[in-house]
Amino acid sequence: MKKAILVPTIALFVICLVSTALLALANNVTAPIIDELAIQTEIESRNEVLETAEIFEEKSDNGIDYVVGLDKDGNEIGMVFTSTAKSYGGEIIVMTGVDMEGKITGIKLLHINDTPGLGMNAQKPEFRDKFLGMSDKITIVKNSANAANNEIDALSGATISSNAVADAVNEALENFAKITGKAGAN
Repeated sequence: MKKAILVPTIALFVICLVSTALLALANNVTAPIIDELAIQTEIESRNEVLETAEIFEEKSDNGIDYVVGLDKDGNEIGMVFTSTAKSYGGEIIVMTGVDMEGKITGIKLLHINDTPGLGMNAQKPEFRDKFLGMSDKITIVKNSANAANNEIDALSGATISSNAVADAVNEALENFAKITGKAGAN
């Protein structure tokens, strides 16, 4: 009776031990590759949201981590902020470029896990490009034929996702104002 329980228990233990060792080995092999890919993606994203920058320097000020974009002569031309907001499918991470006048030069969604065909449409240029050039707090409105200067129509069926993107971008604008002492350009 004891042998009938002991043999399967030991076999299961050995299987678990070997599986764990193989998973640890796979993680050790792939982790550096994944980290390198994440760094490369971040660099490419910075170039997308602040296209005119040639050099990027990471900085921290008053507990705010950001990146300064410089031209070839070392002049500051903008800042890049990565911010997080709560969306329908969990956290959304948005990278926002802001020029030195406080205007949005680009946004890129680094992470979103919302409903396909609805909230995931926030990744599309048609939605992201609506933020370009804005500089004051952005508000999401529903079905507005006449959206005001800093109002953006919500994605159809995805108001929560639209608001999450706006919240993340607004955080970037607030951080820009805190660091530079400049409010957005009107």
